[in-house]
Amino acid sequence: MVDALKPASPRMVWGVSALLTALSDALQARFPVIAVQGELSGFTRAASGHCYFSLKDAEGQPAMLRCAMFRRAASLVDFAPRDGMTVELRGRLDLYGPRGELQFIVEAMRRSGEGALYEQFLRLKARLEAQGLFDVDRKRVPPPYARRIGVITSTGGAALHDVLTALKRRAPHARVFVYPTLVQGNEAPPRIVRALALANERRDAEVLLLVRGGGSLEDLWAFNDERVVAEVAGSALPVICGVGHETDITLADLAADLRAPTPTAAAELATVSRQQCLETLDGLERQLVRRVEQRLDAAAQRLDRMALRLARPGDALARQRRRLDLLSQRLGQVGPRRVGLQTQRLEHLEQRLARALPGQAQRGAHRLDALAARLEALDPRQVLARGYAWLDDGQGRALSSVRQLSEGQDLRAVLADGEAELRVGRVVCRDE
Repeated sequence: MVDALKPASPRMVWGVSALLTALSDALQARFPVIAVQGELSGFTRAASGHCYFSLKDAEGQPAMLRCAMFRRAASLVDFAPRDGMTVELRGRLDLYGPRGELQFIVEAMRRSGEGALYEQFLRLKARLEAQGLFDVDRKRVPPPYARRIGVITSTGGAALHDVLTALKRRAPHARVFVYPTLVQGNEAPPRIVRALALANERRDAEVLLLVRGGGSLEDLWAFNDERVVAEVAGSALPVICGVGHETDITLADLAADLRAPTPTAAAELATVSRQQCLETLDGLERQLVRRVEQRLDAAAQRLDRMALRLARPGDALARQRRRLDLLSQRLGQVGPRRVGLQTQRLEHLEQRLARALPGQAQRGAHRLDALAARLEALDPRQVLARGYAWLDDGQGRALSSVRQLSEGQDLRAVLADGEAELRVGRVVCRDE
């Protein structure tokens, strides 16, 4: 191989392939790994996964560099490259032999100037996530059939047109309330916050759509502002956030109740398509008709049964007559039998009573005689008749001891046939 760093001899004649190989070696030796910045143009992704595009000068100079990014490097890109996007590429220069064209082999791609901004995005995301602003538990499900929809966006952007078009197509009956605001620049965050606060204060809408078109991370930075994220998370109304394209994710998307990949998708999430509503109504209509037919069939069958019964009232009367005859027969059989049983029971009780009364009377007489004898034995007059007397102090208080007596004391003696008044002459106590 010819040393590419040494000047070639004027007499040396190069082959095309050898010359291109030498130039390629010289480029790789002079520019081993370099970074270049420019604007994407003609970006295509092949079925193999390789990407081919051109990089134009970002300052508008007429300069263009053809680039190739193979599948492995393309799989590491964390955004969707598209024409017009300013990017920073890292790779190496090479010559494509079949066409003898200079090309840049891309080993890494990132959005130009977004490295520090993306790091700031990650730090802010971690802090707000720790505060619970992105918690799934606090997210709500927007009403599926909202009739009043609020749209927060710029009136001059394509996002509003896309949303209104989608809403007109899917839910022409819904009323739309637009809350104009800036969506880019330093003044955008406070304006977005005021629009959200106004929508929550007025409560014109049932759900809010916070939308804007695509752009770079710097273009969408207003939707990463901490004030905007807090207002979205604290909204009393459900918020559907559709900012940028499908690959664009902002912190407002994470705090919203629903995240839509595009403004049009946000309008679709906020509504149920007219076709789906019609299909649902058709299904309900079929179900209602089927239920009504079932009820009518059941009622018709019941009416037929009643009509049959009414058509032959004599049959019903005959059935009732037979039932009454049966009950009468049963009553005729049961009545005399019950009377006979009651009569027998009364006769039996009468016989028992007749047998029991004499014995009861005799036992009562014997008991009465015994009680009379006992009462007579306890009669004090029987004791007095045997020669005893009842002494008291003349006031009815009984005297039972000589210690209750004193000489000259007046006493009364009660005998069997009368009373006598006595006076004590002398008192003698036997115990003394």
